[in-house]
Amino acid sequence: MVMKSRTLVTTLWLLLASASVTLGHHPGVDLDEMMGSAEKFFQVIDEPVAPPFELADAEGKVVRLSDFSGKIVVLYFFFASCTDLCPIHSEVIADIQRKINIGPMKDMVQFLAITTDPSKDTPEVLKTYGALHGLDASNWMFLTTAPGQSEDTTRKLSEAYKVRFEALEDDQQMHGAVTHVIDRGGPFAAKIHGLRFDPMNMVLYINGLSNNVQKSRREQPGWWERLKTILE
Repeated sequence: MVMKSRTLVTTLWLLLASASVTLGHHPGVDLDEMMGSAEKFFQVIDEPVAPPFELADAEGKVVRLSDFSGKIVVLYFFFASCTDLCPIHSEVIADIQRKINIGPMKDMVQFLAITTDPSKDTPEVLKTYGALHGLDASNWMFLTTAPGQSEDTTRKLSEAYKVRFEALEDDQQMHGAVTHVIDRGGPFAAKIHGLRFDPMNMVLYINGLSNNVQKSRREQPGWWERLKTILE
């Protein structure tokens, strides 16, 4: 079983490399168009800059979005005491992270989880949450409010990303689940809505961004389906 798994991983990355070379020689391929056809929960944003922020990591170190300008950023909002969407969302993103981290994209992608309940989501809570949901700290970071910032700072930031977290009386928050993708250099590339999307589609989209495959219209059929099939 271990040997079969390693063979599968090797095959996947050979296909990804092959697809990247093929697409790189065909600037007519439109990654957004291909992703939109493959994934109905995908939304192109294509804004020059994602909403910036200055927050803190779980250890209190100040972190800015611009710190990750050399990487593709996968970002979402959550709170650790959430009993419905957040645990599932975190595990979906953890699955994407595992698929990303089996190859060279690991060093190209940063995952950010921003808590909207900073007073309760202490460093200890966040560390426990990460371990519980299988998150790899090598390229995953929890963010919270920085010293001196108000309690609602991260909720206001979520609204800048068009996701509302509304506090309820039972210490829960009413909200949706949206995953944001920010390209290298800061452009707000896309969103994926909800939790019913195919994680492999996001892996392939991130691979396309990592190889600068974007913005044209000639079709190059077959490789997307081949890559998905190899994992099924």
